[in-house]
Amino acid sequence: MQKSKCKLRKWKLEDVDDLSRALNNPKILANLRDGLPYPYTQADAKSYIELMLNQDETNTFAFAIEYEHKVIGSIGAFRQQNIHSHTAEMGYYLHEDYWNKGIMTDAVLQLCEFIFHNTDIIRIYAEPFETNQGSCTVLEKAGFSFEGTLHSHALKNGKLLNMRLYARIKEQ
Repeated sequence: MQKSKCKLRKWKLEDVDDLSRALNNPKILANLRDGLPYPYTQADAKSYIELMLNQDETNTFAFAIEYEHKVIGSIGAFRQQNIHSHTAEMGYYLHEDYWNKGIMTDAVLQLCEFIFHNTDIIRIYAEPFETNQGSCTVLEKAGFSFEGTLHSHALKNGKLLNMRLYARIKEQ
């Protein structure tokens, strides 16, 4: 088995500086859903960390991505509701200095393994913007299947964008 490139762990309040540095980048924010402020301050980071620490751990699986003893990103999956309660939507981001090193693929694999071995979730999906080729590649390398294009699915920065639907199903 290959050694992990990164470590997933619960958030700590001491992660405020690293988190605010990672998210203070318009290139990262351009590929995330709206709602994150720019600039992303230490107060914003503290609020997010506190929120994640207070979530129901049976529905929210939120982790800091640690590399060389520093938080360089975030990954999480969120259980869906009603008839989709065995499904989770995944999202993630990584500090730009660590792109193209295989770290995010490793983090996605670790999160999938954790969820599939510790919960009743059987399907994890993600919806990156079609223009975010890096994220699409991460999902493909992590064993996700491309299920289709969601046409005109999001309005981001005044532009109507397509999204791609990827999913990974728990092996029976």
